[in-house]
This record gives sequence, structure tokens and C-alpha cells, in this order.
Amino acid sequence: MVVLVLGCGGERSGEGNATLWVTQDRGAKIMLVRTVPAGLTALQALREEADVETRYGGRFVQSIEGIEGNTSARRDWFYFVNGIEVDRGAAEYRLHAGDVEWWDFRSWRERMREPVVVGAFPEPFLHGFDGQTRPAAVRYLTPALARLGRSLGRLVKARSVAPATQTVPDEANLLMLVPGGSSMRGETRTPGAAAGSPVRFVVSAGAARRLVKDIGVFRFRYRVPA
Repeated sequence: MVVLVLGCGGERSGEGNATLWVTQDRGAKIMLVRTVPAGLTALQALREEADVETRYGGRFVQSIEGIEGNTSARRDWFYFVNGIEVDRGAAEYRLHAGDVEWWDFRSWRERMREPVVVGAFPEPFLHGFDGQTRPAAVRYLTPALARLGRSLGRLVKARSVAPATQTVPDEANLLMLVPGGSSMRGETRTPGAAAGSPVRFVVSAGAARRLVKDIGVFRFRYRVPA
């Protein structure tokens, strides 16, 4: 579970702004959307905008706005930055300009880990993780998708847009465009890789067309369809 906070010291630093989201049930219920200063830790930003209670000497976020985790019910708070499940306490992650900090209260009865989610798109393609932005690449499965692939490439500022047969650099975040209806999922390119490792988003043509019209159409979603 990724809600350790490990203290709450540190001074505000950095320039620009980040975004804070608080939701429930895999983004189904939106509780809070705020703009916060970059340079704060994830915990500091959360405390500035919401009522937060912790346990275990401040190491675990127990509740936000009175919504409490419950081990017996297997419901707790989880957090992501730029759609990536964070691998450290919220007091250890310092927000960078453009980051999206997302806390979601959900069940972990059937699934504990969610290493990459799509609801912060076009993140992590634009601002990466922990201040490190990877090159982006778009690949399309059939020639008929080339034009749509170029449109997606502009959204994520891709360095290359090419057929799926063209090699993708190991260090790049990949957006793979495939035929079909409205689906979108995210994952690490290497299964089990650490937070901040290269990611792969697989986006169907139907979903891609919706993104080109409205880049935030799938906001707060873990995957499409849910």
C-alpha cells in the first residue's frame, strides 16, 4: 500500500504550480480539485487543502476529510503522481511544476497494486515522475492509424511517431495506438518495474479520437473501460 508519509518536515521551494486531486472509488466521486504550489511535499500540499489524519507516528494517511481507511473492509487511501503509483511516503515526494498529485480512496479487496493509471493523461508523458521527464514515442499498429497517431503525438509532445515495427528507445514512454473501440490502459513497459520507469499506454482508435477532441475526457479514470 502506498500511503506512507514518513514525517512532514521540509521547506517550500521551487517555482510554478502543481495540481491536487482527491477522489473516491477509482475516481468515480470527485471530492477536491485544487492548484497548489510546486516545491511542497505531497503531504504538505494535501494538508494545506484538506483535513488529514495520520497513524503510526505520522507514517500513514488514515483519513482525508473524515473518510477513514478500514483494514477489515480493505478500503484505504492510495496516491499517484502523474498517474504513477508512488513508491515512497508522501512527505518524501516533492512536487514539481506541472505534477498531478492524486489521492483516491478505494477497495483493495481484489487488487492492491495499480502501478500506472490513465486518468491524469497526458501525464506522465509531459512531466514524468520526480522531476525526470522521459522522451515520448507514439507507435501505430496499422497504416490507417498514421494520421491519428500524429495527432496523439502532438498531445504528448512525442519525439517520434511511426509504425509499430519501428524500434522504441528503451528509456522512452510509449503510446501504442491500436484499432478498435474505446479502451485505454497504462502499464510499466517492464512488468514490476519501479515507479518512474518507462510506461506504455495502449489506446484504441475510438479512445484516441475522443482524446484529440477533449484531452481530459478520461480524467480520474484508472483505465477505460473501467
